[in-house]
Amino acid sequence: MQHRDGKTWYLEAQNYAADLTHDLERREFVVDFVTGFDRRMRRNIPLLKAVKAAPAPLRHAFDAYARPRQMREHWGQPVPIEECERIFDIATSITQLPCVCRHFAGTPERGYCLAVTVTPHDDLFAEAFRDYDSGPDTAAFQRLSRDQALAVLRRAKQEGLMHSVWTFKSPLIAAICNCSRASGCMAMKTTLDLGFQTMWKGEYLAIVDETACAGCGACVERCPFDALALDDRAVAVVDGDACFGCGICRSSCGADAISLESHPGEAVT
Repeated sequence: MQHRDGKTWYLEAQNYAADLTHDLERREFVVDFVTGFDRRMRRNIPLLKAVKAAPAPLRHAFDAYARPRQMREHWGQPVPIEECERIFDIATSITQLPCVCRHFAGTPERGYCLAVTVTPHDDLFAEAFRDYDSGPDTAAFQRLSRDQALAVLRRAKQEGLMHSVWTFKSPLIAAICNCSRASGCMAMKTTLDLGFQTMWKGEYLAIVDETACAGCGACVERCPFDALALDDRAVAVVDGDACFGCGICRSSCGADAISLESHPGEAVT
């Protein structure tokens, strides 16, 4: 996999395995991930808070041990909605699932997580979500067409939610999530608040057309990564080091002054 250099690894068809339910290691990982999520979060959040407050040598030692394991097992990155459409062309089975983060945080659930695979895996999802009693119908799950899935993403975009793609035993891609810090996204919490990286920056960067910017500040309020600010001219400016390339700022801009640019320079409109 190539990452953060404009190589859109999540558009490689071989990363959408057809044999998810037959790969016993991955199947066990998915089931354990869902059924044990709340338990792990109750354990990991205090641990990460303690590590963040620890002396630098201890923090570095923990990161050197934990980060490679995280990259081997489960990590994600923001993807703009245009790339999600291309993912849907590859992942021909799309299933709406309950959100494990919202379940843990107790925030409202409206079917924000989409399993993206090349064949249906209802038996695996039924096993993984067997203890859930809220959210989308977990007995039958909600199989979506491409257009229905895009409608979910458009709704999420209007709500200011970031689209992200996730591996389950890298490089297998199994889900697109729609998240925000306010909704209880644990990846944002661990990465941005607790200093342990489970979410990597995307392949794009937000660019502001200064001549078109109206200085309303809506993008500043919507950015989940605090990567935008108004300068002394009341023009939005992007902190390239903080930007994750999710593109959510665009949905708030009434002047169409924000676009995304890939790192090699290819524009995404």
